[in-house]
Amino acid sequence: MKILVCISSVPDTTSKINFTDENRKFDSNGIQFIINPNDEYGLTKAIILKEKFGASVTLINVGTAETEPTLRKAFALGADDIIRVNAVASDGFFVASQIAKIAKEGNYDLIITGKESIDYNGGMVGGMVAALLDYPFINKCINLEVDGNSVSAEREIDGGKEKISTQLPIVIAGQKGLVQDKDLRIPNMRNLMAARTKQIRILESENSDNKTETVSFEKLPAKQPVKMISPDNLDELINLLHNEAKVL
Repeated sequence: MKILVCISSVPDTTSKINFTDENRKFDSNGIQFIINPNDEYGLTKAIILKEKFGASVTLINVGTAETEPTLRKAFALGADDIIRVNAVASDGFFVASQIAKIAKEGNYDLIITGKESIDYNGGMVGGMVAALLDYPFINKCINLEVDGNSVSAEREIDGGKEKISTQLPIVIAGQKGLVQDKDLRIPNMRNLMAARTKQIRILESENSDNKTETVSFEKLPAKQPVKMISPDNLDELINLLHNEAKVL
């Protein structure tokens, strides 16, 4: 079994976010980047399948050289190879086009993305990859079992869960629940040392149109200071909720 795992390099959730160029570009100065958490669940599932079936696990990222430290961290968790498409990940369709081309040429059986990245929250790449390849797609996947070419999976839906059966090859978009938190891996020293010198296969991007364009970014408004109201002063509480917060 050949597994292709898509890895996004995203800002740590504790990072302070700023924008430049009149709020048209993300300011990466001083930002610590990490493996996208949804991708990490998918990567861990791929490694478990590798250990169970002897599968090969290849990482893929569409990005510039700045993403390589994150890719090496992901490799140290137990992957076999790394591919980086040397391009700015400008929009979802562009990224999906690059991934789909490599997935088709490499004849991968299972392509795993995260349901979304935690920076842009677009949630579109997995579905687009599946459409471009004409593969079945399981979104918000929280369980996956493989038996030969047969696949049984489970995904979250509004108000419940849905069980699915299909055949390889497929594309899934994983999230929390695809593996248990206790199964997430911590790289050992040997893998960390190997990751430092691992050769990354760098490919130039294929021509592909962008379907979207970022016009500008806008920060959320600053939180207002908290007003403390005496529990005995219900009239003032109602007044503030009605006239200031406007929730009544």
